[in-house]
Amino acid sequence: MNKPKMASEKGVPSNSRAQILLAQLEKITGDGMVRDPETARQITSKLLHLIQTQEKTSKEMMSKGTSGMEVILSSLENTRDIQTILNILCILSELLTLGKGRRVGVFVSKGGTAVLLRILITANKEFHPNEELMLQVHALLAKVGPKDRKLGVKARLTGALNVTINLVKKNLQNVKLLLPCLQVLRVYSANMVNAISLGKSGAIELMFKIVAPYSKKNTSLIKVAVDALVALLKSKTNARRAVEGSYVSTLLALYLDWHRNDTWHRHTVIRKGLLSCLRNVTNIKLGRRAFTKADGMRILYNSSSECLSVRTLDPLVNASSLIMRKCFPKNRLPLPTIKSAFHYQLEHVLASGPVAQLYSQPPGVDDVVDDSDDNEDTEADTENDTENEEDEKDCRSLNDDIEKDLNKLHPQKIPSRPYEELRVYERFFAELSEDFQGYNFNSPTTSSSQPAQPIVVPAAQALSADHVAAATAQNVGKPSAPEPTIPPLQVDATQLAEDFSKNEEPHNQAAEQEQLQTPEYVTLNADETGVKQKGSPVGAPKPTQSPLLLEGIAIRCLAAAGGGTGGGGSDCGSEGGEDEGGEGSVLEVPDTAQLLPLHDLDLYVEMVKGTKSVPHYTEVAYPDYFGHVAPTYREPLLERLYGVQRSKIFQDIERLIHPNDIMDRVVYDLDLPRCPVIESDGETLRFNSKFESGNLRKAIQIRKYEYDLILNSDINSNHHHQWFYFEVSGMRVGTMYRFNIINCEKSNSQFNYGMQVLMYSVQEAISGRPRWVRTGSDICYYKNHFARSSMATGGQKGKSYYTMTFSTSFSHKDDVCYFSYHYPYTYSSLKMHLSKLEAMKAPEIYLRQDVLCETLGGNGCPLLTISAMPESNSSDHICQFRNRPFIFLSARVHPGETNASWVMKGTLEFLMGGSLLAATLREAYIFKIVPMLNPDGVVNGNHRCSLSGEDLNRQWQNPNPELHPTIYHTKSLLQYLAHTQRAPLVFCDFHGHSRKKNVFMYGCSLKETIWQSNISAPSSDLQEDLAYRALPKILSQIAPAFSMASCSFVVERSKESTARVVVWREIGVQRSYTMESTVCGCDQGKYKGFQIGTKELEEMGAQFCVALLRLKRMTGLHNHQHLLDLESDLIGTQPKAVSSCPSTYVMDEDEPSFLEAVDYSAESNDEDTEADLEAAASAADEVPERLSDAESNNHHAWKSEPVTSSQ
Repeated sequence: MNKPKMASEKGVPSNSRAQILLAQLEKITGDGMVRDPETARQITSKLLHLIQTQEKTSKEMMSKGTSGMEVILSSLENTRDIQTILNILCILSELLTLGKGRRVGVFVSKGGTAVLLRILITANKEFHPNEELMLQVHALLAKVGPKDRKLGVKARLTGALNVTINLVKKNLQNVKLLLPCLQVLRVYSANMVNAISLGKSGAIELMFKIVAPYSKKNTSLIKVAVDALVALLKSKTNARRAVEGSYVSTLLALYLDWHRNDTWHRHTVIRKGLLSCLRNVTNIKLGRRAFTKADGMRILYNSSSECLSVRTLDPLVNASSLIMRKCFPKNRLPLPTIKSAFHYQLEHVLASGPVAQLYSQPPGVDDVVDDSDDNEDTEADTENDTENEEDEKDCRSLNDDIEKDLNKLHPQKIPSRPYEELRVYERFFAELSEDFQGYNFNSPTTSSSQPAQPIVVPAAQALSADHVAAATAQNVGKPSAPEPTIPPLQVDATQLAEDFSKNEEPHNQAAEQEQLQTPEYVTLNADETGVKQKGSPVGAPKPTQSPLLLEGIAIRCLAAAGGGTGGGGSDCGSEGGEDEGGEGSVLEVPDTAQLLPLHDLDLYVEMVKGTKSVPHYTEVAYPDYFGHVAPTYREPLLERLYGVQRSKIFQDIERLIHPNDIMDRVVYDLDLPRCPVIESDGETLRFNSKFESGNLRKAIQIRKYEYDLILNSDINSNHHHQWFYFEVSGMRVGTMYRFNIINCEKSNSQFNYGMQVLMYSVQEAISGRPRWVRTGSDICYYKNHFARSSMATGGQKGKSYYTMTFSTSFSHKDDVCYFSYHYPYTYSSLKMHLSKLEAMKAPEIYLRQDVLCETLGGNGCPLLTISAMPESNSSDHICQFRNRPFIFLSARVHPGETNASWVMKGTLEFLMGGSLLAATLREAYIFKIVPMLNPDGVVNGNHRCSLSGEDLNRQWQNPNPELHPTIYHTKSLLQYLAHTQRAPLVFCDFHGHSRKKNVFMYGCSLKETIWQSNISAPSSDLQEDLAYRALPKILSQIAPAFSMASCSFVVERSKESTARVVVWREIGVQRSYTMESTVCGCDQGKYKGFQIGTKELEEMGAQFCVALLRLKRMTGLHNHQHLLDLESDLIGTQPKAVSSCPSTYVMDEDEPSFLEAVDYSAESNDEDTEADLEAAASAADEVPERLSDAESNNHHAWKSEPVTSSQ
């Protein structure tokens, strides 16, 4: 080794005593060490004394610019004198102990670990190796080893691995030497090859000889031995060796012994280490079987239950919970098939894809579980995988999904179909050829004696009374279209209860027969045109009953308050019942026509009659019939209680520990001809989902007040479980019920971050409060023990379902309640709203409603055209009318995203309103709107797909006219506009997002995509008009729920067939967006800390219109400065501060960490519960319950977690 030359740093005297000694040591380095060992011994002894007595000496030797470390290592390598070696080892120990990580790093970088290994090998060749030397070398290796990533490889190649393990074998009683040797073994075992090699050398057996039952002696040694054992058992080969050696029961016995005797909890680290050993062993199937056979579930369950009361023992409880969840036997989902309970036969199926695989599946194949579940190797591999495709995507680089092909990033209009094919769509653009010659533009504004009042937009922020009056005055005297004006609804008087009148037409024999078979139903003749008229009694007193059948449509029949409990049948609506019951009870119906101008009970039933469903629904749910009046208050995000997930998981584990306590009683099952399965007995809840948009497949009573619920798959699919909407009755007042939806699929949910389910009480509705309210406590979302079939996971095996659990109680006797994932909005509701909007249309509004096409299920897909009537039929006015730019809007391509329909409702009602802003907006644009792209999915309770079993928002590139008619014809409309040089100024597809808060947009930008992908591109590609940012920027200033920081304008490969990307790329619309609305709530702005409601969603739709008005001014179409004050009042707040930072690729979940470690991956091998707990505790901050807008903007952001777009 070359002699290093001494150097001194500025500020360190070169004549200091330490420097002089180092210089003397440097002179004799090399052969001098061998010739004059006594001098080397004296110099190193003096240096050691200086370091031990003077702190400044170590600083001088390790100062930057000095070569003290090189001299020390060179001397260590060249000397053969044992005492000199010991002195130098002590010097190094002092230097590295006093210093921090930087000194260890310098030691490693100078080759120090290699020198130590060589000394170890040399010393081992002696007949009697020096014990003190071995002790010092191993102590230093244990100290510096974690900093040297290659130490394990070096030790294996030099043979030091065997030296250490042999030393351990020979010194099992020598605690002083054994401790550093075990510390080094722990470092060596971090390398999997080393761990396997040590396992073959008997390291596993050695560790179990050292790890003893509870003792107050040698606890430090036991702790290090347990840590080394944890590292060794990370290897599946070693884990298998431990299982074959019957050490699983030994580990359980050791843990139980330490648990019982460590009453003061002073050795929780050892107990945690033993649990970590069990965790590693149970990563293989053989280990899980041995754990179960050794009664490990009961041992850990009982010991953990005893630890629950001590908060500091939470790491032990969490580790035990993790092991028990892993070892919980994988159960079969209690279904005959994971395919939908409803069948719709497709006449045409594509040659490939999931639907083709579904149709090619041989009959009799069990698609609920995999036959290969016993394949240990396969399952062992999948245990290390992330939980689903979304998590795998998050774990990879965020740039993996970004489009990097510049040819695909250049928006270019792909040649559309020949114009001859597109000419058929001319009929949907009558406004471009209408000459208005038959219209009387001089007729009075209204045909009634009263002036028409503007439609009040149901939004969270309404116009002031002065502005409404001004808008009304503005409308008076304007020219009108020929349509008659409907007299305005008077909202000042509210009648909360009305009676159904009895229809006077006689029942036919078939109807009476059906009434006898199902006495709780009342039927009307098929030729009757309406529902029961209001005002007459409907039968004898009886508590809440099942639906009334009205011409094949059912409406629930309620008794008056305080009615009897009723026996076997109901005379509700029958003639005999009226005679026997005297003054029969009446159905208390909230007069929602007074509360909701656009809701009509009778009209809704008429619309339901024209709605076609696969199950042929004959019932109408109360919430859809009565309507929803948004509460006047905001509902805060639910505060998550500490330990709620853990307690729920323990209750699930109790099912295995105490199986006799489980009822396992099926109470509702769509797969059985007779559903519900049982009649109400006063002890069991009754369930129902056989109505439009309903989704509940099966209900199983687990305990007296606990039910497992299973959702139905999308039709012609075997997955997509998220949307639910079902009815519950037969409840006890004040009793807490627990509901578990056990076949959820996503790896995370907003239910873990403050979101609650929605409940609608019929008793509340008839009391004058017809509304959905957030409800539920102890809400959490976690992985369960029900196995997912690889047929439903794209071929991935070893996956599990997730449970969404919540508890709630009921306030009313004989109530009927409904639960839903989000505010329902049915296809029939849309038809009713469109009909009401058309009936209430003001003369100055140009409104045309067409049926774009018929869906697979036979339902019409409505297409709306909204603008302002031309001022006259003069050529100039008609030319101005025809030349207005188009705005193209669509919504509800995903049935489960009902919030998109509520946003669309707000947009439509604003556009049809009488305000000056709405009138100006209509004069500026022609709106083409497809309010519901997937009516069939909505009607049949699907979450994601249409009847074709496919996600329609992945079909825009090449839609099939037979399988995807709504997408095919909507795209054709856009292609027609592009062909006629009338491409829309803005295209926006309204969606809902299940895993992010706030409202935000996805757009398309070539430049931002290139920036995020880090690909090289010519400078011309970076010159891009920023107009695509204008609309979301405006929304961030005026809409309280909108978050610019959550927006993304990156084009992803996985989204290349979505509406947003296809319209941008093929139609050439620069402002092509997806607007995502949260199902949960907001974490910024005015609504921070609150769950979102229909008022906020409808307000978002109205604010979208206001943003288009501002966009019009920005694009120079018009200049209406006089609208600024009115617009500011509509907004109601000052513009929000918008972040100036550029948008980033949005793949982050905007959620906080919880004090409780939320475990989503029960099968993760590297889960460190204690570390996670400490990190979460240090990062979590309580969010203030109420903040002003200014405080909200200054409050720190919540921690992020990975998430993907819901498009």
